[in-house]
Amino acid sequence: MHLHRADDDSDALPLAGEWRYCVEHNWGEVVPPVQEWGTGNPNSPHILFDNRLAPLIPYGLRGVVWYQGESNVGEPGLYRRMLPLMIQDWRRAWGQGDFPFLQVQLANFGAPSPQPEASGWAELREAQSGVLEETATGMAVAIDIGESSNIHPSNKLDVGKRLALSALAVAYGQSGIPSGPFFSGMQIEPGGRIRCWFRHVGGGLESRGGALRHFALAGRDRIFYWADAGIEGETITVSSPLVPEPIAVRYAWANSPEGCNLYNKEGLPAPPFRSDSWPA
Repeated sequence: MHLHRADDDSDALPLAGEWRYCVEHNWGEVVPPVQEWGTGNPNSPHILFDNRLAPLIPYGLRGVVWYQGESNVGEPGLYRRMLPLMIQDWRRAWGQGDFPFLQVQLANFGAPSPQPEASGWAELREAQSGVLEETATGMAVAIDIGESSNIHPSNKLDVGKRLALSALAVAYGQSGIPSGPFFSGMQIEPGGRIRCWFRHVGGGLESRGGALRHFALAGRDRIFYWADAGIEGETITVSSPLVPEPIAVRYAWANSPEGCNLYNKEGLPAPPFRSDSWPA
């Protein structure tokens, strides 16, 4: 084996024999993740950016739509940190300011849970909602249009419509309701109930297809039980005889909460939420 200069093969250097090396700078050991399928694995740390995004950086863009998250349900805390960093890095790379970044929240997927329980999918959805703290971001909620056996649900029409509403608000500054009701706070009231407030209420809150479902309450033991919920103006009250002294409320906190039916009158669904910050 020989080393050849690109412009001249006459000075080929033989590579046989012993090699010596010197560390110029030691910035600390970095161990890349082991990839089962080798360097061609699309999950390699650099391969997607280098091959899919870097060639586009010279070109102008109006915004980004991001539809991803299923592969990260095992590490929602990391996702909460990484996605904002990715947004910031893309904006730095393009040098076109804080262009709009819209995302699609994870849809319901898998078998429904008979009882309230911990959920990595719910935590990942919460991480996605948290990204809205970044400038010029929006989110389309898909908790009501997933398929239990299809991780890539076929209803993209409603996803597109909801993204369009978000884009009109975030990218074009048009007035209107960009999303469904977002939980904004709660208050514990006498009689063992919790009252929830929302933003993006629009024309009002509504329950589609019967009584509100997928609300749960917990007391100081941190055990959640299904609860009854009702709309009162622009708020929702939640109570359960199993939780006489509630301190926390959750909605649609599951991998696949089928039949989520809290909407605003504009027909946009509420994203899942919780009032607590306990280990989920």
